[in-house]
Amino acid sequence: MAVKLRLQRFGSNKRPFYRVVASESNRARDGRFLEILGTYDPLIGKVSVDAEKVQKWLGNGAQPTETVRSLFKKYDVIGK
Repeated sequence: MAVKLRLQRFGSNKRPFYRVVASESNRARDGRFLEILGTYDPLIGKVSVDAEKVQKWLGNGAQPTETVRSLFKKYDVIGK
């Protein structure tokens, strides 16, 4: 089972809102997930993530998607 840190899309048309979640790589984008790690609101540019949970999942071998990795770097979530 490969675990990915990815975004789940919520919100209405032209008003996106995302959850950062840990989910199995073979699951659908908005499907079942293992744990909610935080949120991302692109309209105001706010990322709210539990850094301890992110570090736990990264330590267990989870791979962030390119988008999530760039968000973590841009908003200095994991200090890389």
